[in-house]
Amino acid sequence: MPYDALMKIVTRFAPSPTGYLHMGHAYSAMLAWRQAFESDGHFILRMEDIDQSRCSPEFEDGIKEDLSWLGLKWDMPVRRQSEHLDDYAAILERLHSRDFLYPCFCTRKEIMAEVVRSNSAPHGPNGPLYPGTCKHLSVSDRDNNFAAEKPYALRLNMEKALAGINLSNLTFFERDKGHIQCDPSAFGDVVLARKETPTSYHLAVTLDDALQGINLVVRGQDLFDATHIHRLLQHLLDLPTPEYLHHGLVSDMKGRRLSKRDKDATIRSLRENGYSLEEVKKLSGFGK
Repeated sequence: MPYDALMKIVTRFAPSPTGYLHMGHAYSAMLAWRQAFESDGHFILRMEDIDQSRCSPEFEDGIKEDLSWLGLKWDMPVRRQSEHLDDYAAILERLHSRDFLYPCFCTRKEIMAEVVRSNSAPHGPNGPLYPGTCKHLSVSDRDNNFAAEKPYALRLNMEKALAGINLSNLTFFERDKGHIQCDPSAFGDVVLARKETPTSYHLAVTLDDALQGINLVVRGQDLFDATHIHRLLQHLLDLPTPEYLHHGLVSDMKGRRLSKRDKDATIRSLRENGYSLEEVKKLSGFGK
């Protein structure tokens, strides 16, 4: 879909409530909100809270408080992924019915050992690809593993998924780059769900964007490569393809990417230490 300056933008900010927002989040949220505001469109807040072991209501409340302090307003209600597991299960069933999924019982340690043993293990943008160890397991072997209650992941059989697709038609529109040709095969047989986690980021975000009518996805450059997978899932599931705007990542003074894991200065801590809204915007790179 080509850029349409008159299109009313429906976009979203979709954090995981596993910590407080840092300045990189602030930049992404404000950029998405501005796209919607300037087109008289809609700004949606979504909580990507599938991993309930790490998510908490405290962090969700903190995210909303920070966004409000930044002056952002969002459409209600807020979609929480943990409340819509049936949606993801139905999509997995559709893919399974077309024989696009297979269970993988390999541990991470076993996968890496297999990669080391193979001198010709394929590599993708994010490192070594899954070598396909479980792809050709017999039905009896799979049933025995299920009976033994072994942990498993549901992987997309990339070869079958791409069969019959004209890849020249598999593109997405990036706001500052134009049409991007997709190459999902570079990512191998990606995981779409696990026994203990009923959906992956790839599956959930693709479906949620479609269900919520998102026509512009605003997110960090670190997720640009993932769009190749999302575009394939859109094709397989007959879902609409939004436009994309992947922005640069906010870094600290040493050029290090901001991260919750590294306990970078959060919006909450900056507010508590007396920083003004304009100062936080400037630190995030959004204000000049």
